[in-house]
Amino acid sequence: MTPQSDEDEVWRQIVASFNDTAERDSADQPWPDSENVPVEPVPRVVKPAVDEDADVEAEQGDDDLDEDGDGEERFVPPPPPPLPKLDLPTKLAWVALFGGPAYLLIAAMANWQMEGWALFTAVAAFIGGFVALVVRMGDGPPNDGWDDGAVL
Repeated sequence: MTPQSDEDEVWRQIVASFNDTAERDSADQPWPDSENVPVEPVPRVVKPAVDEDADVEAEQGDDDLDEDGDGEERFVPPPPPPLPKLDLPTKLAWVALFGGPAYLLIAAMANWQMEGWALFTAVAAFIGGFVALVVRMGDGPPNDGWDDGAVL
């Protein structure tokens, strides 16, 4: 037999047994003992209350626990950086980009009679705002330092 005919025979066996059921279900297979981990209860330390204020502090201290109640602190992300300040041309481009279609939508919904110049101005504002924003994007990543690393 050639190696090719051996591969063909193995392939035929795989295809012939495609719709056969498995010999053993995964439910019948025993669970390995190495996977059995003893579950230990988490000890909870409760300080004896000396006065009313201590009771309030103990109750408020439970808020620091996560959902499991295991006493671990939850991750609190740092506050996000402030949004960048936009210059006047960028603000005007955004207003034109959304203002032109908004005017057309409101005028159509209110059934206003639109003059030709108003229609042209709204469409031109949309196109001009879009073009202005695309042109102001720049060609590449910002040049913050002397080495930007690998830039693809």
